[in-house]
Amino acid sequence: MSEQHETHRMGRRCQKKNYRLPGAYHITINVAEREWQPLGQVVGNLDKPDGDADAPRVELTNIGKMVEEELTKSITAHYPMIEVQDYVVMPEHLHFIAVVHHDIISRNGRETHLGQVIAGFKKGCNRRYWEMAGMTANGQQGKPADARGEDAQRIATQKRQGKPADASIPQEGTPSLRHAVYPHGQRPPSTGTTNRPPLFAYGYVDVMPLQPGQLDTQRRYIYNNPRSRLMRTRHPHVLHPQRGGIDTALKLPALKGYLQRECGSSQFDEERWKKLQTKLHIANDFVICDSYGNPELLNRKLLPVVCHRKDKHLFAQQKQRCLSAAAEGAVLVSARIAKGEQEIIDTAIQQGFPVITIEDNGLPDLYHPSERRIELCATNKLLIVTPWRYIYRHTHEPISVAECKTMNCIVQALCRTKDSWWKTQ
Repeated sequence: MSEQHETHRMGRRCQKKNYRLPGAYHITINVAEREWQPLGQVVGNLDKPDGDADAPRVELTNIGKMVEEELTKSITAHYPMIEVQDYVVMPEHLHFIAVVHHDIISRNGRETHLGQVIAGFKKGCNRRYWEMAGMTANGQQGKPADARGEDAQRIATQKRQGKPADASIPQEGTPSLRHAVYPHGQRPPSTGTTNRPPLFAYGYVDVMPLQPGQLDTQRRYIYNNPRSRLMRTRHPHVLHPQRGGIDTALKLPALKGYLQRECGSSQFDEERWKKLQTKLHIANDFVICDSYGNPELLNRKLLPVVCHRKDKHLFAQQKQRCLSAAAEGAVLVSARIAKGEQEIIDTAIQQGFPVITIEDNGLPDLYHPSERRIELCATNKLLIVTPWRYIYRHTHEPISVAECKTMNCIVQALCRTKDSWWKTQ
């Protein structure tokens, strides 16, 4: 069943953040059309370790090299108080850490903010991009600034002749420029008073590292981007969100009854039930799930891992039973809500046993789990499952008791087994 999925927009900002203050920011910027990859291509060997000459990396096109130069030189040249640290230019987007050491002051002495800095960076990239493509102010193809513009002219000629535009990147690394090739014949918003299409999409995403260790996490994410991309490319059917392919066999009336039994009157009522249903993926009155990883794990013996407070004194026994079952070939399934559930699942992963986890949010189209989770999914050691529609929110935002109980109910529904199995086996 085809359903509408929410996607993450690139204009998202950190809430309650003053962009005039010092701090460290993780910035992500997309090209105007993500299907186009004008900045480079990911190459290398997944078997090679980081630091090896043949390890996964991005081979930049001339446009990509231009963007890298603007990123590493122009921002600090115009704003000495901003230091661009870790960065990666990917085929259709870029990540970088911008450290603002003190209040941002422009060259004319005016106080400004990070948004203006990013806008200036994109404006500089646009100007050079148009020169490389030989675009005139009205958006027409003029005389190329160099030989690279010939490629753009060739594409424009192909379009006039009704032929498909070849936007491939030549082996030499010289980029093909698609100055007016956009979905449904549309073009992105013009920039300023010209009709020339911009290189980058409107807006950007930023992350303000606040907690200890978060900045290091963001740096690792940036550094691992090429390897993660290459891994997803090599496993296209596993390392991409799969929509609505998992039938839990859990009907809505059964879920509602479970929540009425498990939740207190202050935690679940008719209004909360209506709101909960709007968040779930539902088909023909059944709860269905999206997934990321190899769904083949669902064909094995599945056992739920749900820890209750009343069984806290029996945790050692529960953990031992779960790990013994995993060693015998069972796949442990859990929402990893309670600390005990997290400990059991994490230990199972450390010991090389496959697991299935239920996520507390949906999967966006551009889903990027950690490198470790990608590796586990690629090797059939992890399947990520979620019954929820994707909603943008911060990771620290709490979820309701009813949502937690819903995930525990789905765990048991997938396993076709009660969560007390470990007491009787």
